[in-house]
Amino acid sequence: MKMFAASLCAGVALAGAALAAGPVVKPYLAAAIADPARGDQAAVDARRRPAELLAFAGVKPGDKVVDLIPGGGYFTRVFSKAVGPNGRVFMLWPDEYAREAASDVVASHALEKDAHYGNVTVVQQPAVAFATPAPVDLVFTVQNYHDYPDKFMGKLDPVAFDRQVFKALKPGGVFLVVDHVAQAGSGMRDTDTLHRIDPATVKRQVTSVGFVFEGESDVLRNPADDHRKLVFDKAIRGHTDQFVYKFRKPGGKRG
Repeated sequence: MKMFAASLCAGVALAGAALAAGPVVKPYLAAAIADPARGDQAAVDARRRPAELLAFAGVKPGDKVVDLIPGGGYFTRVFSKAVGPNGRVFMLWPDEYAREAASDVVASHALEKDAHYGNVTVVQQPAVAFATPAPVDLVFTVQNYHDYPDKFMGKLDPVAFDRQVFKALKPGGVFLVVDHVAQAGSGMRDTDTLHRIDPATVKRQVTSVGFVFEGESDVLRNPADDHRKLVFDKAIRGHTDQFVYKFRKPGGKRG
């Protein structure tokens, strides 16, 4: 009996260790990360943690994915290889943001024309009218949710945006939000000044339109960040405390 109990305890400990280690990075995702065509972008993987984020999002071959405000296409490249030839990746640029990041938009179109990333399509549209060419499995946004209520984006209502994301997703689809943490209770006060947002506000807004909060990952958390600095401050840039929230549209079966 004692031996059985010891074995049971060991099994529970192992299971706990597995959970603590985070989601399993499956071979197709590992291969996407290892793609040599990513070039020097792989040098920042230790900081940006693409394997853990995409595994947490549950992306898989054949998925249709929105990389919302994709910047230089860092995540787009990984998504492209992870979803494979039967999947699709939409690099989606709101017009208002595209005007602020013209060189990145040019780079997005260049990536779209690269045969190595033949499943990538660039979509540009007014920020107020988020929509996708087809129902998608995942909408993925990193460090940009906080931009939506800001002046340059037209001071949009994030809840209206969340409602559009909900509509664009397939039943069971995922909305993954990564952003810089603001002080607790600050709401949207710091979105245009420090480029941060209170995670509790994001959770409340997104779930108000029908999404189910499915969990969070602490892979980008940094307790040394006091949430008072501009995210571009040299003391914290590239190492801000970031929340990773996973929301799911009810219905369907997703991994």
